[in-house]
Amino acid sequence: MDPKEGYSFLPVNLIRTVGIVLVILLHSSTEAYINIDLMSNQGVQIWWASNIFDSIARVCIPLFVMLAGALSLQPSKADEPLKLFFKKRWTRLGLPFIFWCVVYFVWGTFIHGTPLTPQSVTQGVLTGPHYHFWFIYLLVGLYLLTPILRVTLKYANRKILKYTLVVWFIGTAVAPAINIFGAFSLNANFFIFTGWLGYFILGAYLVKSEIKKGLLYVGLIGGLLLTMGGTYLIVGTLGEKFSQYFYDGFSVNMIIASICLFLLLLRAPNVSLLEHSNFNKVLSLIGNNTLAIYLFHVIVLESLQNGYFGLTLSITSMNPFIGIPLSAALTLLICLVVIVPLKWIPYIKRVIG
Repeated sequence: MDPKEGYSFLPVNLIRTVGIVLVILLHSSTEAYINIDLMSNQGVQIWWASNIFDSIARVCIPLFVMLAGALSLQPSKADEPLKLFFKKRWTRLGLPFIFWCVVYFVWGTFIHGTPLTPQSVTQGVLTGPHYHFWFIYLLVGLYLLTPILRVTLKYANRKILKYTLVVWFIGTAVAPAINIFGAFSLNANFFIFTGWLGYFILGAYLVKSEIKKGLLYVGLIGGLLLTMGGTYLIVGTLGEKFSQYFYDGFSVNMIIASICLFLLLLRAPNVSLLEHSNFNKVLSLIGNNTLAIYLFHVIVLESLQNGYFGLTLSITSMNPFIGIPLSAALTLLICLVVIVPLKWIPYIKRVIG
């Protein structure tokens, strides 16, 4: 992809497909396991398998946020009326959110024994009825700021945007590292522009960026290896309390790896493999159903892990280096088998995402 050609050449389905596959792989690799001696051969094997697949998959949410920024913050959309903008987002997110909230309230009640009371429903709506709903709230927050950011980015030059992203990177990744690994600590109020908003803006900025592919591969592989090795070292030296540091989407290694993968995917249309119609059909099938897969996959994954389908596929039921990717692949397949036929029904199509 030539970044100078603009947004119309964004390989949206490719990025969505990679992102959702990594989301499912992440949740497959972070399954809780008990009654396993962590120092036994099985315990060590499970830990390393989880660490490796977890490290690879952690770029999933940064990918989605950068793609959302690239699509939402296009300068040509700066003049879109607010009413039209929020109507589109309601249609896209609002109805599926309500539908899947109901599904997970029912799931929580019958499967996990969670009491269904006015208080629990209210709290569930406010914070999400299941752990993965946090991403929907993140999107809502980003969309609330999108009309403001569109106008800002339309008139901001590249130097100002670069400065903004540098400040974000230092405040988000570098300053926290100083507080953990340095001899001194920095007041947290020094940098107030941090978090997912930087990724959102970064997505729009990277569309017109050009970095040599060799450097991108080095950054991606190096970032992922640092995540794996860094997690091992930090757990061994500072303890389990810091086990999530390198996994965090705001760590230096994850920001670098996410940027590199996003840019590599932006250029993917130049790869001859993407010219094959069957491959494009698969990308379209998954990419057009990403939201529904994201909201549904946890039910499928928990069903596999607990044997609700007649077989148990968990992190402890077989070699985890095989079980984790197999569980992710089977979860994706079951999601598609259920979701695609449902989308043939007009009204159902609107509410499941």
